[in-house]
Amino acid sequence: MTALAAGGGFALLGNSAAAPKPTLQSRNVVLVHGAYADGSCWSEVIARLQRQGLRATAVQNPLTSLADDVAATRRILALQEGPTVLVGHSWAGTVISEAGVDPKVSGLVYVAARAPDAGEDYAALAKRFPTPPANAGLVHADGFAQLSEEAFLRDFANGVETSKARVLYAVQGRISDTLFQSRTTAAAWKTKPSWYAISKQDRTTAPELERFLAQRMKATAIELDSGHLSLITHAEQISNLILQAARAKAG
Repeated sequence: MTALAAGGGFALLGNSAAAPKPTLQSRNVVLVHGAYADGSCWSEVIARLQRQGLRATAVQNPLTSLADDVAATRRILALQEGPTVLVGHSWAGTVISEAGVDPKVSGLVYVAARAPDAGEDYAALAKRFPTPPANAGLVHADGFAQLSEEAFLRDFANGVETSKARVLYAVQGRISDTLFQSRTTAAAWKTKPSWYAISKQDRTTAPELERFLAQRMKATAIELDSGHLSLITHAEQISNLILQAARAKAG
């Protein structure tokens, strides 16, 4: 395993000229975005993964239903040749828990993400933990919901530079009013190696819930001094965690 570096992140593996890079067991990475986001939120992670020789592809979720998001993810998985690390942020943890049973998936990486058990009432589970502030900022219209600009900047994108956060707000994905009512039929984390990045300053998902999920799935976990969008504010550490998954031998 990679050692923790100062600041709570993982140092890039194989930086020393004397130490060869560990072999990549999986050269493909599929990245799945969550609610109130789109595939562009993975841009900084993608660039880092590409520099390490990985083939990274971002899914564009419609956020209309779990079935639709899983179908979009499966279409991208079908294009991969060989073992693939499947990564999900936030709501996408539900998606990869369902889609991750695909034989191509060698490992799962959860980033401040949901990780329901099969058939679990995730809303009931979440009520056992502190209510995150972002919940109060939802605005509903015509069967869809989005975060208000104030809630997006303060609670969803806390820690992100304001000018960048406003761009993310402009491209946020609207979610179906019924999206979060969906229940999975599978829990891929029960059979696939899993990694989890916990965001200690998260105002969209309770950090206490994230810790519970990581412990329940027996994931290799790190904690970052980050808000919900660690994939942007801590792209280096998230990339390193994905690299760990790509270098791990299956089984």
